[in-house]
Amino acid sequence: MLRLCSSLVLGLALAAPVHAEAGDLRGPAQVIDGDTIRVATPGGPAVVRLHGIDAPERDQTCADAEGAARDCGASATAALDQLIGARPVTCQAVDIDRYDRVVARCRVGGTDLGGALVAEEQAWAYAAYSIEHVAAENAARAAGRGVWAGQAQAPWDWRAARRTAAAERATERCDIKGNISARGHIYHLPGSRSYDRTGIDADKGERWFCFEEQAQAAGWRAPQG
Repeated sequence: MLRLCSSLVLGLALAAPVHAEAGDLRGPAQVIDGDTIRVATPGGPAVVRLHGIDAPERDQTCADAEGAARDCGASATAALDQLIGARPVTCQAVDIDRYDRVVARCRVGGTDLGGALVAEEQAWAYAAYSIEHVAAENAARAAGRGVWAGQAQAPWDWRAARRTAAAERATERCDIKGNISARGHIYHLPGSRSYDRTGIDADKGERWFCFEEQAQAAGWRAPQG
């Protein structure tokens, strides 16, 4: 469950986002999912993706040792929320990702949040981008708990499967969302990261498309990256 650690988050929600070039970020944090937080800094809110890990998506399920489905995405989100509590986080920016989030190593006190999530069997080491947490993942696998208790699909494979299924559905139904925002005319495929939270307002000129080519021909583009 999402939790606002401070009313400051609400006050800063409409401010311009902070980017990696701003340096280290420090402030109260709102947990978005198992590897993403929103940090309320004096310079504005920063959406931060934890470096070197990949946690199950919020609506992703995994199988336990008996083969029963469990909400591993919700478990990872709750684990990160518990690690942070009401304490401020300090994040060392590393990069900006394709979704315009700050990628950073974040700590609460002396605890590295990414490393702790992997060690607690709640996330994968994202070896495609960093080998920093691979040793911790190997130890977690050996323990056979959390995401390693049963069958679990790596989050990057889960997202790819969702995108493929969404693309296939989009060829049959007009369910591509053509959104208009400050970033321009952007279309969202079913199953993509922003699809569920994107609304369509026809009075603003927003619309639905049946095919990606149709959206592109009308002047809409895919999300960056």
